[in-house]
Amino acid sequence: MCPLVSLGFPPSSFFTSCSGSVVLLSVQLVNMATAGAAGDDLRKELTCAICLDFFKDPVILKCGHNFCRFCICMHWDENGGDYGYQCPQCRTVFNKRSFTKNYLVQNLVAKLNDLECLGSCPAPSQPVKVDGKCDQHGEELKLYCQTDKRPICVVCRESRAHRHHEVAPVPEVVKDMKMELKLRLMELNWQKSQCVKVITADERTRSEVRSKKQTLKEKIEADVGALVQFLLDERDSLLESLDAEEVASMAVIDENLKIVETEVAAVDKAIADIHSHISGKTSFESLAETFHEYIHCKPFTSLDTVNCPTEFTHFSGPFQLIMWKKMMHVLHTMPQNLTLDPDTAHPNLLISDFDTKVEEGRVRNQEPDMPARFTRFCGVLATAQYASGQHYWEVDVKDKGVWYLGVTTECSNRKGFVSLTPSAGYWSLSLQDRLYANGEDGRIPVADYWNSPRVGVYLDYDNGRLSFYDAVTMKRLYMFDTCFEEPVYPFFSPGKNDPGSRLQICHYY
Repeated sequence: MCPLVSLGFPPSSFFTSCSGSVVLLSVQLVNMATAGAAGDDLRKELTCAICLDFFKDPVILKCGHNFCRFCICMHWDENGGDYGYQCPQCRTVFNKRSFTKNYLVQNLVAKLNDLECLGSCPAPSQPVKVDGKCDQHGEELKLYCQTDKRPICVVCRESRAHRHHEVAPVPEVVKDMKMELKLRLMELNWQKSQCVKVITADERTRSEVRSKKQTLKEKIEADVGALVQFLLDERDSLLESLDAEEVASMAVIDENLKIVETEVAAVDKAIADIHSHISGKTSFESLAETFHEYIHCKPFTSLDTVNCPTEFTHFSGPFQLIMWKKMMHVLHTMPQNLTLDPDTAHPNLLISDFDTKVEEGRVRNQEPDMPARFTRFCGVLATAQYASGQHYWEVDVKDKGVWYLGVTTECSNRKGFVSLTPSAGYWSLSLQDRLYANGEDGRIPVADYWNSPRVGVYLDYDNGRLSFYDAVTMKRLYMFDTCFEEPVYPFFSPGKNDPGSRLQICHYY
């Protein structure tokens, strides 16, 4: 109900626009402004519920409540948003910011201010005066020219220079200025609060950035450190094995050399004895003894070189490949050997190579319609299901002009038309005329062309991220940031009208 009607005014006196009714309304306002409790009720009705002051530039909402334009805009800036805009008094929610300027309330506030100043408001004990006097007329500067923005005297008001200008008494101007400054102060305080909010949010974001950077730094150092330590341990193990083989070979060689050296000493002694008996003078008995010792004795030991390998054949293999294979067992996430599920494949698709290859066939297979089978979209799921953890797999797309790769939820639609959108349970990358990510509002261009033979897919289920990589350079192509609410399956599609070309899941072990 209108505030004046609620206070006892007849409706016709409130909504009339004729001059007589305005006069009547003014008289009633004077009576109410000076009528004690009734005047207080009127002031309350003309007070903004937000700033608790008389309406300044009042606007009316569709629910019928009035507010200062600035107050309601500030309230909606702080509390409005995706869920609509609410009336601070009755909590009615509006879909958009909508209000209408209330000229009637604005006029009532102006009249009430004038009447309070003329009627009930006591005169100020120290009236506002402007220092100095008029330079032309020597009178006190009691008026203010709104047009020229300067104080003037009463004589100036009647002069030609100010006769048609907007002029008001200095006390009124001072009051208006204070009101404007009060409103501006509210705006500045609100602006300061917004700045404080931004500073607080930015400081919090900066702290989060530093914290996340430190966490990632520690993870990088730990992961790379684990690989480096693994390689160092492998190197030390290989070098120790190499040293051990060298020691074993050297022991055999040294033993053989000792035998040969002993044999050489015996031969040298025999040679010396024979020379001494042949060339020198000796008795027959000594000569006969030497003859029987070296002619009828057993022959010298048969000697041969050590049959010891010098090529270290145990260490001639591909060290890097061997270590890479071993390294897979220390990686947190290593390529997974997925297989395709024929029970989910579209009837036009052929599955081969131990359920790792899929291609479009020329003849439709007579397969039973399984609950999880695609009936229109040429897709197929993997047998693996993921509900946690980190997983990575690679797909060979060499010479393929059309393909779709990604993950889909356990309960996603596979019958008839399939919408490849996250809301429908599909997160995917596709190659058609160019490389696209299939987003909620359509296809998102990722690259103008594609020439890599393999695509890597990385699923971080717990953090809700699905990333696609060029599996040759390991450059990330696109990432979906979402929240998985049910288990997901990898899915693959070689597209339509491209028989003979295939997709194949890469196996590494």
